[in-house]
Amino acid sequence: MQPNHDGRTMKTPTLTYPQRAAETDCLLFDLDGTLVDSGEGIMRSAQYALAHFGIPVADYRDLRFFVGPPLEDSFKDFYGFSELQAQEAVMKYRERYFAKGIYEQRPYPGVTDFLDAVKRAGYTTAIATSKMKRMADQVVGELFPELGQRMDYVFGRDDEGTLHTKADVINDGLRQMGVTDRGRLLMVGDRKFDIIGARACGLRSIGVLYGFGDRQELEEAGATWICESFEEIRQVTGA
Repeated sequence: MQPNHDGRTMKTPTLTYPQRAAETDCLLFDLDGTLVDSGEGIMRSAQYALAHFGIPVADYRDLRFFVGPPLEDSFKDFYGFSELQAQEAVMKYRERYFAKGIYEQRPYPGVTDFLDAVKRAGYTTAIATSKMKRMADQVVGELFPELGQRMDYVFGRDDEGTLHTKADVINDGLRQMGVTDRGRLLMVGDRKFDIIGARACGLRSIGVLYGFGDRQELEEAGATWICESFEEIRQVTGA
């Protein structure tokens, strides 16, 4: 069985900045594909889960569309799984992920220097991820404390299932932070789910091209800015 994704290739033309992100003092970051290159662990664990259902995937890199959205959505959207099958697939995914996949990731080069610049510029920093919050806490608290030390908040999906979409996670984070002026925040992410979630919550957004999305995806989702590097994010934010 083959997934029904279109396999678009990345485009990276020169970027321009019609305006800066003025009056912004808080940055929300996606985790996977934005701060951490976690693709191998996610894709290999998805490959493992699919094999459980008799669906062979010869090259795990063909599963890059698993990076970003909630896992159960990917199993249902790309492979037609029922709700029960998707739940079983997520269990199999986590079986491998917690044993091996969580260690098959690394922070992007230069990310700590970038976050230091952001903090020096006076920004509040937060992670808003489609990972379960306990998993995000493990990644930035135990595996990569250099990231956790540079974050004021970490927001993610809950075990009860009340927070599912990226918009759910963002709105819950804004509530916890006591935000009253949403114009002062920016969402930074590499997939359309980050951009769509930000728009649903009334936030501007920066789409990044070094992760797992591409320019067309980010433009179609409505990203306010699109950046190729941490340096370009700094140009937009003035960090």
